[in-house]
Amino acid sequence: MEIDGLDRQIVHALRIDGRAGYREIGALLGVSDQTVARRYRRLREGAGVRVVGLPNPIRLGYESWMLRLHSRPDMAATLAEALARRGDTGWVSLFSGGTEISCLVQVPAHADRETLLLQKLPRTPGLISVSAHCLIHHYVGGAVGPDRRDDYLTPEQTAALSADVPAPGSPAPPERLADGDAALMEALARDGRAGFAELAAATGWPESTVRRRMRDLRRSGILYYDVEVRPQTFGFRAPVLLWVTVAPARLATVGAALAGHDEVVFAAATTGATNLVATVVCRDMAAFYRYLTERISGLDGVDRVESAPLLRHVKQLGAVATQR
Repeated sequence: MEIDGLDRQIVHALRIDGRAGYREIGALLGVSDQTVARRYRRLREGAGVRVVGLPNPIRLGYESWMLRLHSRPDMAATLAEALARRGDTGWVSLFSGGTEISCLVQVPAHADRETLLLQKLPRTPGLISVSAHCLIHHYVGGAVGPDRRDDYLTPEQTAALSADVPAPGSPAPPERLADGDAALMEALARDGRAGFAELAAATGWPESTVRRRMRDLRRSGILYYDVEVRPQTFGFRAPVLLWVTVAPARLATVGAALAGHDEVVFAAATTGATNLVATVVCRDMAAFYRYLTERISGLDGVDRVESAPLLRHVKQLGAVATQR
C-alpha cells in the first residue's frame, strides 16, 4: 500500500502517545478526527500498524533475556510459532536461512530462570541448540523510549503530545502489578487502543475503574505504549540483528553511539560471548553495507560483528494478533 506523509505523521504521533485521541492528533496535524481514524484503520489493515500496551520490565524489576535457538529448517517455523504463543515472549523472529530463531523473554528477577527460560521451551526434536543472554542495560527501544527514525512531527508537535507522557526507565524503586491487572495487560497487549467498554468487558471492572487503573499504571511508568509496523511497508527492506563484541571499557560509549544512529531501533548490553545486541533497519542491503563500513567500523572498541538478516517476525511487541 502507498504510505504518505500524513500516514507517517500519524504513526509518529502514536509512538509518542499510543492512546492519543483521534481529535487530539487531528488538531495537531490540521486534519479532522474522522480522517485520522480512517487513516489509522487503513494502516492497521494494510501496513500492519498496531498500538500495544505493555508492562515496563524496568519499572517492574524484571529481567529481560534474549534466546538464540537453532533448529532444523523444517521445524523452525513451528518452534517460532509455539514461542510466540507464550505470554512471556516479547517478540519472536526468524533469521538467517530459516534455521535461527531469536526471542525476547521477560521474567521476574526472583523467578526460577532455568525453569522459565529452558524447561518451558517447546519440546521438539528439531531444536539443535539454545543460548540465553541477559540484557543488562537498555540503550534504546521498547521501554526506554523510541528510536530516532521518526522525525515527521515538528519539535513543537512532539512536545505537545509528550506533555503527559512519563519518562521511561525511571530509576525509582521497582513497582508491582496488582493481582487483578493481568486481564487488563493481556487486553492491551492485543490492542493498546481498545475502548474502555471493551477493556471493562475483558477485566470485569466498571469503566471508571479501568480508566483510573490505566491512569495510575501510566503515571507510575509500569504501563507504556509502542507501535508495531512492517518495516518493508515503510520502505525499509533490510532489517538485521547484530551481535557485537565490544571492549568492556568502551561498551557504554558504543551503546550510547548506537542509540544515536537513525538505523538502530533497539540496542542493549548483554551477557554472553558477545556483549551488545542491536536491531538495525536499513533501506536495503547496500545501505546496510554502508552502515557497517562507515558507521560501525568507526566506533572505537568494536572488535567483532555478527549479522543475521531478519526473514520474518512471528511476533513483535504484544500478544499474537488475531484476525478481526
